[in-house]
Amino acid sequence: MIKIKGLDHIVLRTAQIDSMQRFYLDVLGCTLERELGEAAGLRQLRAGLAIIDLINVDSELGRVGGREADSEGRNLDHFCLQIEPVSESELIDYLQSHGISAGEFAERYGAEGFGRSIYIQDPDGNTIELKLKIK
Repeated sequence: MIKIKGLDHIVLRTAQIDSMQRFYLDVLGCTLERELGEAAGLRQLRAGLAIIDLINVDSELGRVGGREADSEGRNLDHFCLQIEPVSESELIDYLQSHGISAGEFAERYGAEGFGRSIYIQDPDGNTIELKLKIK
């Protein structure tokens, strides 16, 4: 039922947002695509067809993931997979048939702009965003 088209974006939490941005821009050649204000703490970098989101751990979005990465903290907030278009209700039914609970669909920004997506978790508790590919 699910046909993955590719990685849409990955979200990294950091206490060093300026250094991380310089690394991804200056060393790896990404470009700054979009930035939300300091309160949100989000900078979105273009990495080819995908996006790398950098979130300041001290921001509104960053605090959701707990403390900054250390032996007990994490720096990966979630990753997002683009999937082929399917009805939202069919996807939820499919996930539930595999014992996977899912959040609510919402309009979110990704590598191809805004689109509908849903969050699930893998067996280790990693959050995966499934983004319906824009037609």
